[in-house]
Amino acid sequence: MRVVTLDVDPDLWFLLAPRRRGGPFTMRAQDTDTWGHVVQSAGVPLTEVGELVVDGAVVAASGRVVDGVLRVAPVARPQATGESPPRFLLDVHLGGLVRRLRLLGLDAAYRPEADDAELVRMAAGEGRVLLTQDRGLLRRRSLPHGALVRGTSTDDELDDVLDRFAPPLAPWTRCTACGGSLAATTAEDAADDVRAGTARTYRDFARCVECRQVYWRGAHAARIVPVVAHAQRVVARRLRRGTARR
Repeated sequence: MRVVTLDVDPDLWFLLAPRRRGGPFTMRAQDTDTWGHVVQSAGVPLTEVGELVVDGAVVAASGRVVDGVLRVAPVARPQATGESPPRFLLDVHLGGLVRRLRLLGLDAAYRPEADDAELVRMAAGEGRVLLTQDRGLLRRRSLPHGALVRGTSTDDELDDVLDRFAPPLAPWTRCTACGGSLAATTAEDAADDVRAGTARTYRDFARCVECRQVYWRGAHAARIVPVVAHAQRVVARRLRRGTARR
């Protein structure tokens, strides 16, 4: 048996059992266990972890454990992904967040009917970051990229994702219903899909190239503009700060 002392960054304490919060704690591990296994056994998904340091040296999550002190740092923000801009996949519990991400022009897929295994396969196959609040889902070995979304409201969830990834935003360019790209269209083309008064009042319309839904900036835009402005500020603030641990 090996004896490992985990010194987990306070930013990750919320993932630990209450008795383990507040400072270093000791765990026992088999000789065949990896550092990553020890960290996840403590309750911290590896998707949330940055550097692992043992006695001053950075170690790989796949490395075999030895007796010592393991310091666990949170993932650095903004986090780089395999895709630029990042592409996301959200689980069934983040339906409100997916519409916000699409409003901001981000590629956000949503398959509420998919089970955990299907979500992992889709994320891996399409190079997407799986966003979820399910820690068990993030521990799946075949998941290449994932992120635990923090927050209890859609506003908080959006702020967390934008702060973590600082993605380039392109507001008003995606369909919030299906995520397809929007293309400009004429009032005449949109007339059959909107009320007559809308077609007479507005001249600038856009249509989703996938589901054909029509969009225009009506009175409802007044409620959306502040959401977009706030999102842009969150991303700009993270980029000004540069890489940092939250």
